[in-house]
Amino acid sequence: MRTNELDILIVPGWTNSGPDHWQSRWEAKLSTARRVDLGSWEHPVFTEWTERLVEAVARATRPVLLVAHSLGVLAVTHAAPAFEPGKVKGAFLVGLPDLEQEARPPEIDPRFVPIPRVTLPFPSVLVHSSSDPYCTAVRAHEFARLWGSETADAGDAGHINTASGHGPWPEGLMRLAGFLKDLS
Repeated sequence: MRTNELDILIVPGWTNSGPDHWQSRWEAKLSTARRVDLGSWEHPVFTEWTERLVEAVARATRPVLLVAHSLGVLAVTHAAPAFEPGKVKGAFLVGLPDLEQEARPPEIDPRFVPIPRVTLPFPSVLVHSSSDPYCTAVRAHEFARLWGSETADAGDAGHINTASGHGPWPEGLMRLAGFLKDLS
């Protein structure tokens, strides 16, 4: 599929994605991309985030591609069973935070855990890093297998965010293009 055939929904994580974050840059670059307003970015509320994501998918006028980072990945995996069947064509999931293994910041609603362990009803790829402080590569592979997701190793890339030097992230755009080629 081509990006102009899709509604690309950008699903940021906790504290949103700042102006230099790759998600913000992709949103500005891709004409059919828009950020989903999940509500409180500083104090994420599970039901608010998942319900707003389901509503955004329902409002889309074209097939949907989800582009999620960090806590946005968990919002996608929790909300997936409530999406209209067939509406989401794929999900590009980046930087899973393993809130089951790592300390969960008190600002994040505890209902984001446990992390879902069911196959997603659409194709997906989970991009992970060997040096992500919030999720080991082993756990990323485990969840990708449970979700039926492909995995893509970004190497020594931290949490794949602005702090780890991933503003433009051209390698991510190339991986996204490869993922889109396989969608129908």
